[in-house]
Amino acid sequence: MLLVDDDIAILKAFRRIFEKNGYSVATAETGKEAEEKLEKNGYDATLVDLRLPDMNGVDLLPFMQEIAPNMVKIVISGLPQLEKSCRIAEQKADAFLPKPVEPELLLKVLDRKLKEKSAVTF
Repeated sequence: MLLVDDDIAILKAFRRIFEKNGYSVATAETGKEAEEKLEKNGYDATLVDLRLPDMNGVDLLPFMQEIAPNMVKIVISGLPQLEKSCRIAEQKADAFLPKPVEPELLLKVLDRKLKEKSAVTF
């Protein structure tokens, strides 16, 4: 799993949550760093924030779709006023969750989306 967020505290918290639940986790603080990691490594899921220092998380979605079409893409944002971006994210992502995200909900959504993707793949 790749976590993409410029907030280091959020990256650390999500990393602990996912690793505690058996996921292998990599992190990226910028869109460019995420692109580099996506090109070098295969991930079954990505959690990406809408607001990154070098790009909007929505702009990363087409790249992720091209590199790994079967990867689960979940977008999170603490900016509910970005309604238009949220709609775009929902169309291209597998899920959109507003911050703050409850860990149980995030894990439930991730597990469900991974199961849906694997059912389609096989």
